[in-house]
This record gives sequence, structure tokens and C-alpha cells, in this order.
Amino acid sequence: MTAKEEKTLVARAKKGEMDAFEELVTAYERRVYALALRSSGSEEDAKDISQEVFLRIYRAIDSFRGESGFSTWVYRITMNICVDHARRGSTAPPTLSLVDEDAHETPLPDPDSAHQPELAAENAALREELQAALDELTDDHRHILLLRDVSGLHYDEIARALKLSEGTVKSRLARARRSLREILIRRGNIALPPASKDTERRTV
Repeated sequence: MTAKEEKTLVARAKKGEMDAFEELVTAYERRVYALALRSSGSEEDAKDISQEVFLRIYRAIDSFRGESGFSTWVYRITMNICVDHARRGSTAPPTLSLVDEDAHETPLPDPDSAHQPELAAENAALREELQAALDELTDDHRHILLLRDVSGLHYDEIARALKLSEGTVKSRLARARRSLREILIRRGNIALPPASKDTERRTV
């Protein structure tokens, strides 16, 4: 679908033409589902998230002014709903890198307690801390972290989704990771891996 065709469909959907809206859903449903699945790790949750995304788009499409691309708007809604879904405790928190990718990455542990029931309480606390830290980030930083570290999109895919250059994506991602690391250290409730502490000392 070309940008012009998409713009026409959006205009028609805003007029209440359901066939136009259904074409937009068809164009984006696989990508939205893929993002939701990577974020939630559950097919059932991904289906629920996808339904919620398109319901919200349907209800809010009149508010879309075209200041950013329609794809950007769709991805932002998807990411916000994924964050909300995780905050409600339906999914495990993501594994997020705390240093730039050009350095040695030190990801936070992914608290998967499926085979370690004794860690359930600790993992629940980790989930809450990660979500609280993500909530403190700006929308731009939170979105780019989720697109890269949770959804696994490549730089060029993120650049297209957010209408940014790849250089801007890399620099914004680096700032987002530094901000997240600083928030987690400040909160003091998560013991970072030794490598992260060493990295932090070198950057002070």
C-alpha cells in the first residue's frame, strides 16, 4: 500500500466507511500482533492486545491529524497498550539493556519463574520495579526501548515506524538506556549485575 492509498483510506475511515477501516486493519494487523506477541510472550494476550489496539484506533481515528505518519500513530498506540497490559500484571517484564549496544550489553534479568516457583515473589517485585522505572521515562524514550529491546525491531524498522533517521534512533536509544539505568540505580530496589556497576563507575 502506498502512502497516498493509505491516506485515502484514513480519510474514508474518518467518514465512517467501515470497508476502509477494515482495509487498514488488514494492512496492520500482522505487525500489531507481532509487536504484541513479542511484548507479552503470550498468543492469547497478543490477541487481546491487538483487539484493544484496533478498538482504540477506531474510536480515536477522528483525532488523527496526520502530523505524524499513520504507522507511527499505530505503533505508539500499540506500545502504550502493551505497557498498560504489562502494568496490569498480565505479562512478564521485558529484558532491557542498560548500556549502549556498541559497548558490552548487560541486560536486566528476565524474571521467568515458570520453572522456579520459589522466585515468584521476587520476580513480581522485579516486574513492579521495571514498570515503575519505565513509567518515569519520557514517552519517546519508553517507546524506543520497547520497540528495540522488547519487540526486537531493527534500527531501520524503528526509523521507518517513527519517521526518524537511523542515527537519531541510535542516539535516542542510548539516552533512553542511560535514563533507565539512572532511574533503577536511584530507586535502589534492584541490584544491578556487577558488569553494569563497573560500567556505571566508568561513566561517572
